[in-house]
Amino acid sequence: MELTFTELIAGIIFTIFVIGMLILDMRIFQRTAHFPSFKEALLWSIFWIVLALIFNAGIWVFQSHQKALEFLTGYIVEKSLSVDNIFVFIVIFSYFGVKKEYQHKILFWGILGAIIFRLLFIAAGAALIATFHWIMYVFGAFLVLTAIKLAIKQDEQVHPEKNIILKIAKKIFPITQNVEGERFFVRINGKLFATPLFLVLLVIESTDIVFAIDSIPAIFGITHDVFIIYTSNIFAILGLRALYFLIAGLMIRLKYLQTGLAFVLGFIGIKMLIADFYKIPTQYSLLVIFLILLTALIASLPLEKK
Repeated sequence: MELTFTELIAGIIFTIFVIGMLILDMRIFQRTAHFPSFKEALLWSIFWIVLALIFNAGIWVFQSHQKALEFLTGYIVEKSLSVDNIFVFIVIFSYFGVKKEYQHKILFWGILGAIIFRLLFIAAGAALIATFHWIMYVFGAFLVLTAIKLAIKQDEQVHPEKNIILKIAKKIFPITQNVEGERFFVRINGKLFATPLFLVLLVIESTDIVFAIDSIPAIFGITHDVFIIYTSNIFAILGLRALYFLIAGLMIRLKYLQTGLAFVLGFIGIKMLIADFYKIPTQYSLLVIFLILLTALIASLPLEKK
């Protein structure tokens, strides 16, 4: 599970590339605060997906076919789980009344924070599995329980006002009554105040950490290669912002998405629990996950027409 020197260098180059793309996006392409149109969001979504597939092709050529299958499977799982995050983000923005033109900046910093937290979680998970092999059973059982919870609580509502991070922040920082443009902090009479947008960012970040607790064990059920885990996670997160504007623009609610995700997590959890007795080939795992998600999508379509 340890990184080779080549993988370490590749990981550093990949991270620099990701940071560079985010800065380019923020400073050049999204210089003016605005809510991207459906066409713009669609083009950006396609761009990130194509970029991930090109990277996947590179793994196929320069590493191995098996590693490429692991990356693709991990990417699809993480991408699918991130779709569920989007609807929570919609609720959070709606609750706080965040203007559409400010949502892009919040998601930018939210994704940057998510990359950092995912890297920490992946490193911690890899260290735990390398030291304690039995932790895989814990991860597997956790995913099965999460799958059951997700399947049962289909209509559970999100309550941003109950977020513990939000409550702590309100006690620490003086908060302005009004939104100060797209700024997170302002100085009033020499005193530093946090704006409501900063509170929204904290809620977004803390929410992503909760989602990461589900998604990181799931990716370890697919591969133990830290480089594959890291890159597939990051590519899924990079496309999250464009995907948010694409889905938020349509206001589509995939009724059976959570059911599909519950089956995916349950399948991966069972795969981890039986790994020492029977290893399910990656190509079969990819096929099962694809069929589950496709079924959930097809089952949701008639409801979307209503």
